[in-house]
Amino acid sequence: MSAQPHVVIIGGGFGGLSAAQALKRAPVDITLIDRRNFHLFQPLLYQVATGSLSPGEIAAPLRGVLSKQKNARVLLGDVVDVNPETNSILLADGAIVKYDFLIVAAGAQSSYYGHEEWRQWAPYPKSIEEATEIRHKILYAFEVAERISDPVSRASWLTFVIVGGGATGVELAGAIGEIARQTLRNDFRSIHPEEARIILMDGAPRVLMPFPEELARNATEALERLGVQVRTGVMVKEIDREGVTFAQGTTTSRLDARTVIWAGGVAAPPLGRALATSAGADTDKSGRIKVGPDLTLPRFRNIFVIGDLALSLDRSGKPLPGLAQVAMQGGVYAAKSIVKRIKMGRELPPFEYFDKGNLAVIGRAAAVANAFGFKLSGLPAWLVWAFIHLMYIVQFQSRVLVFIQWALQDLTFSRGARMITGTTTTDFNFNNEIAAQRSQPNAEITQPAGTAYR
Repeated sequence: MSAQPHVVIIGGGFGGLSAAQALKRAPVDITLIDRRNFHLFQPLLYQVATGSLSPGEIAAPLRGVLSKQKNARVLLGDVVDVNPETNSILLADGAIVKYDFLIVAAGAQSSYYGHEEWRQWAPYPKSIEEATEIRHKILYAFEVAERISDPVSRASWLTFVIVGGGATGVELAGAIGEIARQTLRNDFRSIHPEEARIILMDGAPRVLMPFPEELARNATEALERLGVQVRTGVMVKEIDREGVTFAQGTTTSRLDARTVIWAGGVAAPPLGRALATSAGADTDKSGRIKVGPDLTLPRFRNIFVIGDLALSLDRSGKPLPGLAQVAMQGGVYAAKSIVKRIKMGRELPPFEYFDKGNLAVIGRAAAVANAFGFKLSGLPAWLVWAFIHLMYIVQFQSRVLVFIQWALQDLTFSRGARMITGTTTTDFNFNNEIAAQRSQPNAEITQPAGTAYR
């Protein structure tokens, strides 16, 4: 058995995978543990949710990525607890894994701010399963509207609400706008998809709060050109099967919408809370673990916490954002710190995040970018966005496939992954609808009333 220090990495996302690869030539044995057997490129998950890409095009098998790295192995498992006193972790199946150094890159999960009952009605694109559920909901809504005749019911199916005006919400709203006004425009005979209502809601005074106000305004204008209604200063009060109740100022309103998508906040996963308890670490209100300047826990210097789970501060004392580039830089820093300790017994200087900027895409040749001190919008920003995302995709094969899909989509307005799979809690019972129509005198069942084939 090897006498080299054992580095255990929890999570195969951007932070965990970057740490493992940065330790490629280090005198350590690496065990990477993840609940999934693949690395998921989450920034493009919304494109799975809107039919632009298939899940396999943004996912890479972890064993394949690390197959040539001889000092690394991958284990499929769900870590449920950490015992810092014994330098061990506990898996859900009862297995115990020992470590000398631990890098926790468990990411974050969606947060409904204490309203978990909303999750079944408003999925958040945080996993492949949730993304494909959203794709189902979006495409299924048009199919239902094509078959039903009641104009009020049809309008509710053709109303799409996205809650959250950050980058994910803006990207989802823009993509649905393109679906309705471009992709599906000529595909139906009884409805006009371009007449769909797409509403983006946020409690903040504007969308894209981390961006400069000028770019946020450009993004809003681009969304409006796609038919998206942007409503800011709105607080959601209730989400159910039929729609959304929200407050704006002192007025509370109800909006019938059969497709609601959550793009709100995130919170620490259960493992984060377990680690904080066992290590006596402080957390913020979302459960992120407060780490020291070297990304370690104050009482346990051999435990690094990186990425979305870490509450790390920049030079000005502000928390670092939950972005892929923060996780990747944190993973590389943790790896270098471990190597320096092993080889020289010394510490690295405190972690310093190099901010490469923020990017958000709205639609075809429309994006905003605040990168390297430059403020860009429109086609130049879209080109920057596309290049950076292609470079961050782990596998070369996936980069090629994604590039081809984007090229075809921009040329033809088509989306190659428009499959309706599985079921959702909001699926419609056509038998009940037809029965209701038959109970009405002179009801037209085979062709929705008031419409004509085109």
